[in-house]
Amino acid sequence: MKKKIFVVLMCLTALFSGCGNSAKTIEGDVTVKESGVNSGTEETPGAGQEMSGTPEGTSGEVSGDGDTAVNYKGYAFIYNGVVVEMDVDAAPVIEQLGEADSYFEAPSCAFEGIDKIYTYGSFELDTYPTDEKDYISSIIFKDDTITTPEGIGIGDSAAKMEETYGTGQTDENGMVVYEKDGMKLCFILEGETIASIEYRSKVLDN
Repeated sequence: MKKKIFVVLMCLTALFSGCGNSAKTIEGDVTVKESGVNSGTEETPGAGQEMSGTPEGTSGEVSGDGDTAVNYKGYAFIYNGVVVEMDVDAAPVIEQLGEADSYFEAPSCAFEGIDKIYTYGSFELDTYPTDEKDYISSIIFKDDTITTPEGIGIGDSAAKMEETYGTGQTDENGMVVYEKDGMKLCFILEGETIASIEYRSKVLDN
């Protein structure tokens, strides 16, 4: 039976970081998919899987699991062959990912428009509005059934993280942060074990 490690500490921090330190409440509509969610059918996570094609507007080259080289900007999350980058148009990514298990929205306190949260079982995808489009602001891991393309997941050791990514910077909130191309890959540790993983746009720091 898969161990579920739900980390609520960071779930809404990224999306509403522009609002200061006060507690936030989502006041928008909520839509929950009523069937086909966690039906007990076990699926192999797609993070790090081989993908076909190269997403537009990408740069850099990183090899995930397998022999296929994947080009993308900064650190990117890969799920079932779908590359999810920060600060890209969310619409085509969400279309590829398919219907979310749940959806939340609320007026943005950092941007003009609506912030949106899509939950896909093992991860949460957050967006921010700009120029009448939604852009991806963060990906937050919800359990230990998925990994980064480099093979790091919740429950792995800090030593494995540093072996994979090097020594990151520890911020004022105690997160270990790796920065590249205007985005962050953040880890929260409990002792020497990874308890939370988040991909985060630096626009949320503004």
